[in-house]
Amino acid sequence: MTLRSMFRTVRRTFISDPAWIKLRSVRNLRLVSGPLTYNQDGLATRHNADFIHDPRFRDAYRKGEQTGSWRGAAIHWRAYVACWAADKASRLEGDFVECGVNKGGLARTIIEFTRFKDLPKRFYLLDTYQGLVEECLTHEERALGRTAGGYEECFESVKRTFSEFPNIVLVRGTVPNTLSQVSAEKVAYLSIDMNCAMPEIAAAEYFWDRMVTGGVILLDDYGWQGAIAQKRAFDEFARKRHTLVLPLPTGQGVILKP
Repeated sequence: MTLRSMFRTVRRTFISDPAWIKLRSVRNLRLVSGPLTYNQDGLATRHNADFIHDPRFRDAYRKGEQTGSWRGAAIHWRAYVACWAADKASRLEGDFVECGVNKGGLARTIIEFTRFKDLPKRFYLLDTYQGLVEECLTHEERALGRTAGGYEECFESVKRTFSEFPNIVLVRGTVPNTLSQVSAEKVAYLSIDMNCAMPEIAAAEYFWDRMVTGGVILLDDYGWQGAIAQKRAFDEFARKRHTLVLPLPTGQGVILKP
């Protein structure tokens, strides 16, 4: 068998096997040797992933998982990125804000990880608590398959989840209409996950001047398929402010306030 025919055979095998990514060119073929250390949520690697076994993170993740937010999926690396960002922000002046809460899994994880109950901060959680609203979606996003709704009514369960935390503030309604209800003068951590560009950019623009130096904006959808409108919007948002979005293999993006 010639080298060319061997490559053709390998290429046909990869293309026909749905367990592998379809490669556009055999010249791009790279085989990963050794067992995977992490394979979930769109990310597979053989690099070190021992943070999963850290007791502090493990306990925090369990608290978030118990809210039922992730519909049975496993998102350990994404959740750890949020914990890292929140841990950094916990040492800065300013409150926390999350726009796009659903059942509160990520917020509950962060609260446990940072021992937020004992911090001299408030954590504002903004959501409709029943999914997307039609007027927030663009034609492009609809064409990519985004639809209104998609999430069950969960406000009462979220209230129960956070009832023991006096420094958690729930804000119900659509962004940007509810942004003025956040009374924080300084913000150290801003999580954005509303599945469409308009309210996400509105939140980033509203809080940008309140973000303290070194404050973190965490974008949940930045690199995911179907989120190209959000990526373009935040690339432009960052460009206008002379900074960059850090893309992560988890699909997230991070902006640090200069």
